[in-house]
Amino acid sequence: MLEGKIAVVTGASRGIGRAIAIRLAGEGATVVINYNGSKEKAEEVKQEIEGAGGKAAVCQCNVADFDQCQAFIQKVIDEFGRIDILVNNAGITRDGLLMKMSEEDFDQVIETNLKGAFHTIRFASRQMLRQKSGRIINLSSVVGVTGNAGQANYAASKAGVIGLTKSAARELASRGITVNAIAPGFIETDMTSVLSEKVKEGAAAGIPLGAFGKPEDVAAAAAFLASDEAGYITGQVLHVDGGMVM
Repeated sequence: MLEGKIAVVTGASRGIGRAIAIRLAGEGATVVINYNGSKEKAEEVKQEIEGAGGKAAVCQCNVADFDQCQAFIQKVIDEFGRIDILVNNAGITRDGLLMKMSEEDFDQVIETNLKGAFHTIRFASRQMLRQKSGRIINLSSVVGVTGNAGQANYAASKAGVIGLTKSAARELASRGITVNAIAPGFIETDMTSVLSEKVKEGAAAGIPLGAFGKPEDVAAAAAFLASDEAGYITGQVLHVDGGMVM
């Protein structure tokens, strides 16, 4: 489905990003695995992809850094000649009640989750404009739609991602570039593994399908949006949340 395509996935060393990288590679794309912290985990993803007969490369970049992002995207273009798919998945949390939240905790989340997506879109879209084609997929969250107590910074960043997605979709549509967002609900990842069993049970009770999703559920949605089959879809937010938000 994605044979010959070059895909960049940010924050791809674990969780949802890892699952997306593996799925896109499984569909035939050459995947650039971006990471910021753990090169070891990124290399493990690369090995898993190559072990299954896929193609992958690893590249470090802190997406919150404008200059690093410019160099990162240019490096991908220099090496592979094009960028067909950009998945903005890199994200962090710094949870806390609004009245106690530090400015640093607010800023760090916005800089990675929202500005990081802006940075990569800004530089990758130039190449996509030259190609007159491209797929941009941004990871938002149900929290960006509904809000959540104790996550004002995260919710603001993910709501911002939705606004960024819709604006970019309008700007880039005439050149054959689609821009969509995925809003996952509760997914079984490192981010949710820290929750107590009681909290997990309470959360699952509020999900119509009655359970947390898996990273592969989100990866399937990303693979669809990256494909030719989704060519007439842009500016949309696809909820992968078991029915939490309807």
